[in-house]
Amino acid sequence: MPQMQSAPKCHSVYARLSARALMLGGWLIVSFALLSGCLAPQVSQGRVNVAVNLRADGQTFTAQVPAGSTVAEALKSAGLQVGSLDKVQPPLYALVSEGLSIEITRGREEFETEQETIPYERQTVRNESLPQGETLIVQPGQNGVREITYRKYFENDVLVSRTPSRVTILEPAVPEIVMVGARAPFAPLPIAGKLVYLAAGSAWMMEGSTSNRIPLVVIEDPATPLDGRIFRLSTDRRWLLYTRKSARPADQEINTLWVLDLNDPKAKPINLRTSNVIHFADFDPLASFTLLYSTVEPRTAAPGWQANNDLYRMKFAPNGNLGVREKIIEANTGGVYGWWGTAYFWSPTGNLLAYSRPDGMGIVSFREKRLLPLLEITPLQTRSDWALIPPVGWGADGRTLFVVTHAPPPGLVNPEESPNFDLNALSLDSNALVQVKAQSGMFAYASASRAAKRGNELAYYVAYLQALLPQQSDISGYQLVLMDRDGSNRRVVFPSPGAPGLQPQIPLWSPSAPSFLEGDFVAIVYEGNLWMIDAATGEAIQVTNDGLIQTIDWK
Repeated sequence: MPQMQSAPKCHSVYARLSARALMLGGWLIVSFALLSGCLAPQVSQGRVNVAVNLRADGQTFTAQVPAGSTVAEALKSAGLQVGSLDKVQPPLYALVSEGLSIEITRGREEFETEQETIPYERQTVRNESLPQGETLIVQPGQNGVREITYRKYFENDVLVSRTPSRVTILEPAVPEIVMVGARAPFAPLPIAGKLVYLAAGSAWMMEGSTSNRIPLVVIEDPATPLDGRIFRLSTDRRWLLYTRKSARPADQEINTLWVLDLNDPKAKPINLRTSNVIHFADFDPLASFTLLYSTVEPRTAAPGWQANNDLYRMKFAPNGNLGVREKIIEANTGGVYGWWGTAYFWSPTGNLLAYSRPDGMGIVSFREKRLLPLLEITPLQTRSDWALIPPVGWGADGRTLFVVTHAPPPGLVNPEESPNFDLNALSLDSNALVQVKAQSGMFAYASASRAAKRGNELAYYVAYLQALLPQQSDISGYQLVLMDRDGSNRRVVFPSPGAPGLQPQIPLWSPSAPSFLEGDFVAIVYEGNLWMIDAATGEAIQVTNDGLIQTIDWK
């Protein structure tokens, strides 16, 4: 019997592979069927359109759009544009449905500008310098103008709202200021010399008695009042030197310098053709019709200027003619923090001019036309837009200077940030510096009375300001202290304990020779009023009550 031969080995392998492939294919078919059951039904004949109603631009029509579209897509397919101010209902992201109504409300805006008048206000100020019941318009009122831009919003060309979108002040209103004379509530006080004072931007003078008040420069233009930067009487009491605010923008010109003849009631102020004077201008005590001044350059940034630290001398004539200006000190940086400026102080004898700047003080050499340093002072780092010029005052002998120095700090504090300030006396004869009062505060402002013989010695009083808060003397109020020239017999005389302190200022002594008896007065400004302090008794006498006084000078 014939024997059967077995199949080749390769056929067996193929058979096994085919069987596995069939099994794998079956599983794939089953898996695909299961996955297909999870998927959304597919539309085999394209998307179905739905009809929507469209209302826009005054027209209503029906459009066919694909089902499942958003309102935005429906409008686009219908060829309708939507502006940024248009409103669409339903919102653009909503899905359309059969019979849906879509409405476009067209929005637009317009702007219109109108000008309105700003009525001025009337302000009444009591002034004891005027007779009872008399009135004086010191600043005429002027209406202002503002420009208002309105936004008008329309929907389908119908005005819906009109609202202000911007207000611009073209001209601010200027209040009318009327001074009304008021009877002084205080008994008149006899005074020596002439006392000039600045009140509400105008200059006045008392002579002979505190009740005799004479207007000197009454502001006519409210834009250019006296600014109080410079307000000085000449040694012979004939002339008043002052600055007034410039009519030009402050970044172009800060102020202007003027002089007035007090001996001529009809005299007109003389424009000295000099501007931007902040720290110093004064008459030369030994030369008639001669004055000295220092200038700054206006700046838009705080504090509003850059100091030149210069010094000029000029002559003027009573008829208004001006002489050639002589430069004494060239413009310079002024040392540390010199951008703030330099101050100058005449000696009572009129032959020496001291200077003070943030990092030291000394004497001006007119012969050599340079500064001669006497004392270095640690400058104060204020970390602000101002710098401290150490106060300097002359003794009545003309050989002693009272100067405020920046004392060393406690611990490891930066010396420039020390809160300590001392009042010292500097002798020009021995160059000795003697501490008069520790912790006086930075604005001590020592001021000496006139000298008088006391035995074989030349004696005088010294008035200075003592800080109520010596460790915060930049913001502290101050007390008026009187003492002998050597610092003895020190006593606080004003204000009374518990009352608000004085603002920084230079106390002014009566120009009469001191008698060291009742009637030797110190004049100060306290809360806008003039006060007289009797140096012998310490009695404080209030002279004015209207609160308008800004600064004074007395010679």
